[in-house]
Amino acid sequence: MTDAVVLRSLTKTFGELVAVRDLDLTVPEGALYGVIGPNGAGKTTTIRMMLSIMFPDRGEVSILGKRSALEAKDRIGYLPEERGIYRRMKVREFLKYMASLKGAEDGNVVRRVDEWLDRVGLAAARDKRCEELSKGMQQKVQVLASMIHQPDLLVLDEPFSGLDPVNQRLLRDLVLEQHHRGATILFSTHAMIHAEQLCDQIVMIHQGRKVLDDSLARIRAQFDPRSLLFEPRDPVADPMLLAELPWVKTVRREGAAWEVVPDGGVEPSAAFGMLAAAMAPARIELRRPTLEDVFVDIVAGDGTISESEQARLREAVRADATVETQ
Repeated sequence: MTDAVVLRSLTKTFGELVAVRDLDLTVPEGALYGVIGPNGAGKTTTIRMMLSIMFPDRGEVSILGKRSALEAKDRIGYLPEERGIYRRMKVREFLKYMASLKGAEDGNVVRRVDEWLDRVGLAAARDKRCEELSKGMQQKVQVLASMIHQPDLLVLDEPFSGLDPVNQRLLRDLVLEQHHRGATILFSTHAMIHAEQLCDQIVMIHQGRKVLDDSLARIRAQFDPRSLLFEPRDPVADPMLLAELPWVKTVRREGAAWEVVPDGGVEPSAAFGMLAAAMAPARIELRRPTLEDVFVDIVAGDGTISESEQARLREAVRADATVETQ
């Protein structure tokens, strides 16, 4: 298997700010990679250097076997973080035009445009000007524009930002369809839940440095569950009954349940029984660490980050609170 993307020692500075520092990345053909990290971590700068939109201070780039993305531009689909469309063009004509810019002008493009507009609920809007659409509708059009020519490499920068949950699921289906077709997918997001739902491989970036690059399966195996979720049968039960158990380190509210963090000296199977003996449960389960947990653990690994800073980091890597419907 050959590599679709190879980055070596990529570094980019803006004045005194080091946006990306000595970043290495190899993405095999046909892979589905998520590049995650809080806003300002260096994700977009990395993507722009990868696609020759900007050039590194030092380092090497190889895209689809070429020394520059410019040499493979017709085989690449790109959804930038800063969205942009030809506002006065009609939706259907805009998508056909974007496909033609990538050299795809056969009859299949026209059929694909109509089919995909129907799939994303925009069939009735195909003859409207792009400027007449809502922001959410415009974003769906731009997503389609990035993949209408069926690229070999699809790069999506914060593709889920601003979409409601229904349209986020629709976008995931479109991305997975492209992946199953054989395309290499690389997308960046600050909302780690999206990468967790979609990706095979995870690359974490923090303050311009790559801090993790591994498969989701190995990440989950490495960061073993260290807590349990306990939902009491009595919703007003006193959590101190669990906190007083000698092996319990902390108990934190999590929705209708409590997260019980052991001190490490008890096996989960034994913990289940002791929790059930202390209080009647409606549900007990191992709490698998999320990518959010893993990220905060890595960043806070040296013990120099306070609990308030950890809380700020968690907030920075959660999905947007507001979304655009339709």
